[in-house]
Amino acid sequence: MRIRQADLELRREPFARPFGFKGSAFHEKWCPVVRLVGDVGREAIGVGGLAVLWSDGRVFRAHTETGGNALQLTVLEDALRRVSGETFDDPMALQDAIIADVHKYACRITGLPDLRLTFTLVALSALDYAAWLLHAQAHGIRAFDRLVPDAFRGSLSERQGRVALAPAVGYTLPMEKLQALLDAGIHVLKIKIGQPGAEPEMLRKDIEWLDRIHALADGCETEMTDSGRILYYLDANGRYGEKDTMARLLEHCRKRGFLDRIILVEEPFARPDEVDVHGLPARFAGDESVESTEDVRTRVEQGYAAMAIKTAGKTVSRCFRMIAAARDAGAIGLVADNACLPVMVEWNKNVAARLPAFPGLGGGLLESNGPENYAHWDRLVAEYPLAEAPWLRPQQGAFILDDAYYDCSGGIFAVSASDAGLFRGRSNVPPVGGVERA
Repeated sequence: MRIRQADLELRREPFARPFGFKGSAFHEKWCPVVRLVGDVGREAIGVGGLAVLWSDGRVFRAHTETGGNALQLTVLEDALRRVSGETFDDPMALQDAIIADVHKYACRITGLPDLRLTFTLVALSALDYAAWLLHAQAHGIRAFDRLVPDAFRGSLSERQGRVALAPAVGYTLPMEKLQALLDAGIHVLKIKIGQPGAEPEMLRKDIEWLDRIHALADGCETEMTDSGRILYYLDANGRYGEKDTMARLLEHCRKRGFLDRIILVEEPFARPDEVDVHGLPARFAGDESVESTEDVRTRVEQGYAAMAIKTAGKTVSRCFRMIAAARDAGAIGLVADNACLPVMVEWNKNVAARLPAFPGLGGGLLESNGPENYAHWDRLVAEYPLAEAPWLRPQQGAFILDDAYYDCSGGIFAVSASDAGLFRGRSNVPPVGGVERA
């Protein structure tokens, strides 16, 4: 796979309201669009999404929101400079070749010698998507199953007919929006905890927040979960400092009668390497602190039973390895979002659909939160090459995936006219309104 040229453009998409999590909030999504030009006229476009607050909150707090995004975008620019004119066996080899130097550059421009690797991986997501699509062209691949390298296909061998949608319930989401989600049939809520303030104040606010949500969801019944009740997936984004504080939160949930509804607690601790979760009455998942296969194994030893897979946050290349490591360690894999645009959601959905069913759901699980966060989500869906496809929008709280979905892998091999148009005058890739069947 030779890369003769790499181009970069940027989409800035506003949120409908500040997206609150990790003790802070941000207001828009910077979505880099990468075009890679290969040999014999091959071109591919990959769309990513920056996530400064999620990947390393220190960078977010040290800069304006725009400034933090600009730094992360500069990391991608550096990576594109390094791959231009080079040849790689495949996208995984591309990442292996550049990751150390690109991350060293990211540490230097942020002034953080211990910058989280996730900061760099998020920056590389658009490049990684484009590299996989260019690789697919070179090998005549038009189906996600064939895109998965042989060594990892055993970890992505399922074919779920239903993937439950878990929308992110940030602590700025109005209660009427939450009620609308429940009315629409949502049966898994991804609830952001870890509100602003010192640990005692945070715990108090989180308890009040969970009580308010449970008061709305308690009376709802559903046929989509084994228990017939709405399930809760808590995401602390590393805000809890002490194991005892998390124990007190879970004890409150037990006393209020909804501990058994909590199917997952994701990335709870600020210092995850120092806290063993054995003995806490919940299933824990690693997220942003899990950056490698070694991290997967470490978290399992600490009592974690699940791992969040994020193609938009850690690249497809790295996720293939982490999924296999999670399976080998006996951990559950699930797919989480980064306020993704529709094409990124479809990459995530392809992964979620091929993982084993999540316990209690009878199908896959995918966090996705576009409709709740983006000011112009309907426009973004309308721009997708398969805008009328039924799997783009959930039905009764789940994405229904049939043979037509698997035949075209959700449309990830199509080219959006709006994205291709960003390179008009520089690209000979025509906008594509449909998708070739596998």
